[in-house]
Amino acid sequence: MSDIKIKVQDYSGDVQELEAPTDMGLSLMEFLKANEYPILATCGGMALCATCHVKVEEGMDSLNDPGDEEMDQLDLLPNAEFNSRLACQLRLHPDMDGMMVSLAADEE
Repeated sequence: MSDIKIKVQDYSGDVQELEAPTDMGLSLMEFLKANEYPILATCGGMALCATCHVKVEEGMDSLNDPGDEEMDQLDLLPNAEFNSRLACQLRLHPDMDGMMVSLAADEE
């Protein structure tokens, strides 16, 4: 199976369940942008800006631990929590099936 279901909560609180391909090497950031969510991704996915900040509401245990670059950016965010991640650092994977994320980057 190459598609997984991911629930996304936008800034207004609306939740949408989307089908995401896991066989294309996409990051969660790229997938959210492709689905027209307001993700700035100013640095283009290099873990340098934190404008793709999400909070993993369900499915945190299916993710790898954040790397040093990601942790450095999360440490700078005033609204970062234990479940905060950078969407650019999360590659879509079959283990993420059923995951729920909420958009958390500051709206511009």
